[in-house]
Amino acid sequence: GPNRTLRSLRTMPLMLFFSLSSVSLTLDPETAHPRLVLSEDRKRVRWEDTRQPVPDNPKRFDSSRCVLGCEGFSTGRHYWEVEVGDGEAWAVGVAKESVRRKGRISVNPEVGIWAVGQCGSQYQALTSPTSPISLLAAPRVIGIYLDYEAGRVAFFDSHNQAPIFTYPPTSFAGEQILPLLCLGRGCQFTLSP
Repeated sequence: GPNRTLRSLRTMPLMLFFSLSSVSLTLDPETAHPRLVLSEDRKRVRWEDTRQPVPDNPKRFDSSRCVLGCEGFSTGRHYWEVEVGDGEAWAVGVAKESVRRKGRISVNPEVGIWAVGQCGSQYQALTSPTSPISLLAAPRVIGIYLDYEAGRVAFFDSHNQAPIFTYPPTSFAGEQILPLLCLGRGCQFTLSP
């Protein structure tokens, strides 16, 4: 019956559930806020107290502490995971390529960002207004699922495959969708694979 199906979904690895292989992603240094430092392989990003002497360019976030992935999607279904390090102010999700890079940006679907995050001890979906999420345990690795044609963005706790939040279907209107990470003080993220 339906309960058995639900149980098997829970125990099945997310990858099989979505019948996808994880996409291998890297971060785009040209988009990174000057306080964010990328690892050499561009898989890790961490907050630094001192601003990096990086040249400004139209792609770079100059106020919001964000960085985008290099690889964007304009079709298909995709899944990737982000390991959350320390720090209690962060957001992870996706953004339209046209998202504003200059000045303070609010993080919500109205500006082309679909994300979940942590603020202090509270997890939230960055809807407008934000929606609190109650989780039994702090997720260490967050799985992000994007179905471009269906306009779906969903977040999972990769450890136990528990759903964290699913946005209502939207239209990406043919625009490239990019992975997005936003970090507050003391935060660090690692992309896997």
